[in-house]
Amino acid sequence: MSSEITRFHTGPDQQLTERFANRAALMHASEIRSLFAVASRPDIVSLAGGMPNLSALPMEMMAGVVNKLILENGAEALQYGSGQGHPFLREQICEVMALEGIRAHPDDVIVTTGSQQALDLISRIFINPGDVVLVEAPSYVGALGTFKQYEANVVHVQMDDQGMVPEALRAAIASVRASGQQIKFLYLIPNYQNPAGVLLPAERRTEILEICQSEKIFIVEDNPYGLLGFDKPSPNAMRSQDSENVIYLGSFSKTIAPGFRVGWALVPPSLKEKLVIAAESSILCPSNFAQLSISGYLADQPWRDQIASFCKLYRARRDAMLESLEAHFPASATWTKPAGGFYVWVTLPPEIDTTALMPKAIVAKVAYVPGTAFYADGFGSWSMRLSYCHPTPERIREGVKALGGVIKTEMENRQIG
Repeated sequence: MSSEITRFHTGPDQQLTERFANRAALMHASEIRSLFAVASRPDIVSLAGGMPNLSALPMEMMAGVVNKLILENGAEALQYGSGQGHPFLREQICEVMALEGIRAHPDDVIVTTGSQQALDLISRIFINPGDVVLVEAPSYVGALGTFKQYEANVVHVQMDDQGMVPEALRAAIASVRASGQQIKFLYLIPNYQNPAGVLLPAERRTEILEICQSEKIFIVEDNPYGLLGFDKPSPNAMRSQDSENVIYLGSFSKTIAPGFRVGWALVPPSLKEKLVIAAESSILCPSNFAQLSISGYLADQPWRDQIASFCKLYRARRDAMLESLEAHFPASATWTKPAGGFYVWVTLPPEIDTTALMPKAIVAKVAYVPGTAFYADGFGSWSMRLSYCHPTPERIREGVKALGGVIKTEMENRQIG
């Protein structure tokens, strides 16, 4: 295992490195990507990656959508398109966002290559080296990597089992301002957060909005999981309450398929021009083929029923994971109990280093993501993210049982009660 990960990390030689721009030194593979070569082995139960489970997506139906697109509109689908995205898809995106209370105009929607590109573009526009970005503790590894590449100073804000704590946000803002640093925006995932799986309640959303409005801080609301609630709909999006101070990011990767790489940003009108220019300089235009495939699917297929099928599939897997954690993990471990999305966040006794534990877990044929991946400051060494979205319930039970055994053995060896 160690040789595979080492080989995956092999970088350029020193002579070439000396020719790189300074920012290249800030580019590192995430811990999740570093694990991929090992975690993707068929003998390993991977509780690591957040890959959507496409077994519930009828492939014949999707083939029909693509076939119809090529036969009836192939000349447009295979051509360059608008840098802002296809107009009809932007109208459909507004209909999707309406499910979470957002009233938006298609002119304020910018289609991107996944919401990850939108995050990169926003960072490029706003962040100067040394600027502060406020994020949850823990936070999405892809966002942390982006902020680091633009040389931001990432400041984590305390969370509990209901998401970001408003009082902690006030304290963080005051501390940063007292140090003379400039806060560019607050980044958060309010629905079934990655990696913690927690849901920010409506009253906290309102309070956080009021704090950021009064402090003149933009909010970047990243919402890939909002329609994947298992028991009831998530609260309305924060963007539904504030169209001037919230930049909303959405994606079809979790609700349709990630291979299309279609996401979007809903921005205040004052930001649209800059974001479109940044997008055009980055990729010229998003893929017409991918956009029109998504558009055809939304127009002709029962996509709401398909999302309900995904929710049913993920709920069964969530249940299998929670039951297995209760049965096989030590009593001193705690974990979140997500009401939707893909992830459970596990906290172990502080003496356990989940990064150092990983090779032993791989020997036991199970993989996870160590908690330090989700912090910019190396914190979280006794935590881990477990993903239940992709393995079958049976494989989840197998993997959690094996991982619980590894943890208990480690605790016995270290004489941790």
